[in-house]
Amino acid sequence: MLGVSTAAGGSLRHLGLSRNGSDTQMTSKKRPPASLLLLYDSLAIRGGAEHVLMTLYSALDADVCVGFVGQEAYGGAVDPDRLIDLRAHSYFRALELIYLLARFQRIAGLVARYPNRIYSGSYSVLASSPDHFGRSIYYCHTPPRFLYDLEHYYLSSLSPLQRPLLLALQAWFKSRYEASISRMDVVLANSLNVKHRLKHYLNVESQVVYPPVEIARFRWFGQDDYFVSTARLEPLKRVAPIIEAFTQMPDQKLVVASGGGQSKALRRLAANASNIHFTGWLADDELSRLIGSCRASIYLAQDEDFGISPVESMAAGKPVIGVAEGGLLETLVHDETGHLLSPSFTVDDIKIAVRSMTAAKAKALRAACEKRAALFSREAFLTAIGSTISTR
Repeated sequence: MLGVSTAAGGSLRHLGLSRNGSDTQMTSKKRPPASLLLLYDSLAIRGGAEHVLMTLYSALDADVCVGFVGQEAYGGAVDPDRLIDLRAHSYFRALELIYLLARFQRIAGLVARYPNRIYSGSYSVLASSPDHFGRSIYYCHTPPRFLYDLEHYYLSSLSPLQRPLLLALQAWFKSRYEASISRMDVVLANSLNVKHRLKHYLNVESQVVYPPVEIARFRWFGQDDYFVSTARLEPLKRVAPIIEAFTQMPDQKLVVASGGGQSKALRRLAANASNIHFTGWLADDELSRLIGSCRASIYLAQDEDFGISPVESMAAGKPVIGVAEGGLLETLVHDETGHLLSPSFTVDDIKIAVRSMTAAKAKALRAACEKRAALFSREAFLTAIGSTISTR
């Protein structure tokens, strides 16, 4: 258990936390508090940050505190007796964010009673307390990008009437976020890219611990004649130019295996392209087989924090057409495990990279891909986390 043992416990019932997350007092003596609490913003989608939380939960004897649990993706994934669900979900994104921030702040007193705490995400850190004892560890996937490196992007995406609301939220949240980080005993970054952001924007030193990739879940199943994209269908993931490129290459096949806010728009973009197929989100075994059978994957997210998807592709022996920025510079090796486009790539650049990734070339890169992926294993992650927890 990586040097961490706890008593069982931590449910809403045993901690006396009301179902709306408003009561921060422990009202029951039936169980002592556990030794470790894992905190994360919300379990809503099956993304890399959520995978980190679930990996820690599966390996450590710990309670889990999240803003809310999406039942379709994570219903039943955490033992109810180990779960503190703050029920902060709302169908209105802006309201949900307010709920998350308020409810994490409200439970700071309860959280401080755990001897060890691992925070991840951007909002759960507001549950930290200046009066805590024990050890607080922050596993940072990235400082909130709407506060720092992508502030202009988010402001420009809003109407003039909405911008003052975001500016007000930024002013309120930024000082509290930075105060929370200053209270951490250890700050871990999920990549060198994020380490540099922490230093540049917050002047915070951190240690790099790469996130876990379930290497064993991905393997070579053969080689069909399609490329695969697994990035969420959101603007910063830049799936649109990939689809546009394939609409101009009817002889090349693309499978888009994900969902997201741009799903309808991107399906419309590909409406007349019979060579492009959307699957939506897939079960783990279906996704593993899809990746393990493709020729190569394509992942062009903008300044990605780390990027688990490219590593999953390499674990299956499949090269990646990526972009030379962000975390992909740490995971992919140009011409050894795939092809890195310039950060200012065009649709034509994507087309050239796809056509150059022949079946023979992709197969020749298989061994290098598998070897590279092994550096980012679940075991390496847990060893590093265990060392951090046990260090006093």
